[in-house]
Amino acid sequence: MFYPAALHKDPNTAYGVTIPDLPGCFSAGDTIEEAIANATEAIECHIESLLIDGDEIPMPATIENHQQELDYAGAFWALIPVDLSKLSGSTKRVNISMPERILGKIDAFAENRGETRSGLLAAAALEYIHAHSPQEVA
Repeated sequence: MFYPAALHKDPNTAYGVTIPDLPGCFSAGDTIEEAIANATEAIECHIESLLIDGDEIPMPATIENHQQELDYAGAFWALIPVDLSKLSGSTKRVNISMPERILGKIDAFAENRGETRSGLLAAAALEYIHAHSPQEVA
């Protein structure tokens, strides 16, 4: 799973990073590389806190979706990879069966994106559940 990150830089400051899909998740770094690395850690900590509290993990929107927001005017963007299978402290090994052809596609896709099979399947399951759950009425 990849979360869009808005990076800002003002003169004489570090790069500031905001994760629009995770309200309250911010980071910074003196270089772009450091800012992105710190953003990865910030996202993982933020999601871990959500999991501990039993809250839902917000699904990332597209960069295009966020570029229109005034808060991100002038920002440049990065996609921050997050492997959900590494989060929440405890994991449970499961045994599933699926056609070998589909498993090959999953593995190739995950490898292409720098993810693990478990992380991709966890993200895909959460995205599917999010997309097919009834929306709460305010």
